[in-house]
Amino acid sequence: MKRLGVLIAGLVAMALAGPAGAQDTPRFGGELIFAVPSEMPSYDAHRESTFGIVHPMAPHYSTLLRVDPMDRSGSKVVGDLAESWTVARDGRTYTFRLRRGVKFHDGAEFTSRDAKATYDKIAFPPLGVASERKGAYVNVEAIEAPDPYTLVFRLKWPQGSFLSSLASPWNWIYKADILAKDMRWYETHVMGTGPFVFVEHVKGSHWVGKRNPNYWDKGKPYLGGYRALFIKDSAAQVAAIRGERAHIQFRGFSPAERDSLVAALGPKITVQESPWDCVLLVTMNHEKKPFDDKRVRRALTLALDRYQGSQALSKIAIVKEVAGVQVPGTPFATPPAELEKLAGYWRDLIKSRAEARRLLKEAGVPEGFVFTFKNRGVPMPYEPLGVWLIDQWRQVGLNVTQEVAESAKWFADLRGGDFEVAMDAQCGYMVEPDLDLYKFQSGPTSADPRGISDANYTRYKDSVLDELYVKQGRAIDLEERKKYVREFEKRLLDEEVHTMYTLQWHRIIPHNSRVKGWTVTPSHYLNNQLDTVWLAE
Repeated sequence: MKRLGVLIAGLVAMALAGPAGAQDTPRFGGELIFAVPSEMPSYDAHRESTFGIVHPMAPHYSTLLRVDPMDRSGSKVVGDLAESWTVARDGRTYTFRLRRGVKFHDGAEFTSRDAKATYDKIAFPPLGVASERKGAYVNVEAIEAPDPYTLVFRLKWPQGSFLSSLASPWNWIYKADILAKDMRWYETHVMGTGPFVFVEHVKGSHWVGKRNPNYWDKGKPYLGGYRALFIKDSAAQVAAIRGERAHIQFRGFSPAERDSLVAALGPKITVQESPWDCVLLVTMNHEKKPFDDKRVRRALTLALDRYQGSQALSKIAIVKEVAGVQVPGTPFATPPAELEKLAGYWRDLIKSRAEARRLLKEAGVPEGFVFTFKNRGVPMPYEPLGVWLIDQWRQVGLNVTQEVAESAKWFADLRGGDFEVAMDAQCGYMVEPDLDLYKFQSGPTSADPRGISDANYTRYKDSVLDELYVKQGRAIDLEERKKYVREFEKRLLDEEVHTMYTLQWHRIIPHNSRVKGWTVTPSHYLNNQLDTVWLAE
């Protein structure tokens, strides 16, 4: 067994040498086949927040800006439908020159009218139209289209992260004529300007796209087409890669799954790894008793031994680091010594759990109190994290049952408030406080169904958090901004315990070595347009 472990370690080291074939000449043709562990609740990326829509559908669409698909850091912004841009001296006006000759898949020409209609829908959605990321655009005062190839954003204040927010892989450009007739058309239909044209979707089975011969970036894409296979079971995903029935799964595999693929396929497999701007959250419904009491919410986070959980779970799941609201090691991350002062991050577990029991008793919650934890039907890492959470809460006298729902129902229940405590997620496409924290601004409630952030499912209003979000976004000085981020984190996770962070993810992508032109980043939402990807002989 020891020799086998050494052999696997050596093979992993060889596979991790980097994205092979970066200097090779791209080859045209072939069908990329990849596994997707979840299916989309709808077809509208503006309202959804799951990789289950981005992975199979992003190749049909373009965005205004994008993250450079060859940048491993996932931070370099480049143009997509925007050819160039300028920023006014006061930092409040962004002017974009758009590409000419871009066609939608139905042959209609793309203009600034389409870009404006798209961003109006994202930033200023009408009542009844969900926009998952509208909270990231609270600074947008107006969007203008002064001529067919110019788009202008006017901001309320200068915002250093604004270009990054426009590079969101979710901001697919939609057709203005369609939106004018039916703002919800894109929930059930496909019409973009991307490198691949939609062929078919067989629910529960597959999604197929073919090469767009009229794509604006001449010579691309290289692939003749792609096929996304919806495979929920992790073992079945691994088996598909091992049996070469699929080339890649773009989300991630566990360390053990990586090792098994490397051992089975040797030089036929390439492994790319990266830190991951993604974390599972515990969302507590503030409109359900006793979770309207912050003492109860505080007790739930105090019950967790995140440090032991990190050691155990990182061996079997795609989780690793103990973290606050920013990825460890990045500029705005809270240093470990400071993080350990927050509820749920104390090193003294005996003290932490004793305080949890005291708070539950003080709040009138009886020993053995029963509640339901709603989890998502995606095995990795929702299943192991769910089992771990339930075990941790039992340590302080709570009796928790788990209800697992498939993705569409899970999202619907979170949005509708049909839960007591649920697993939630905050996964970013770029490590930046504006993009990582917008979710936690005041969300919809029974009293006010609009809210600031449609991505906030906890049913709370917190004007202090709303103000801190704006303050950190407006701060020019780095240290001043760090101060506001720390205050935001302390209020969110410690003082009010509106939500709970579990463990930061770690991304591992073992893929068939024939796959070229694809680079791993800290986000599984990036590099899914597939325009740069090709298959070697």
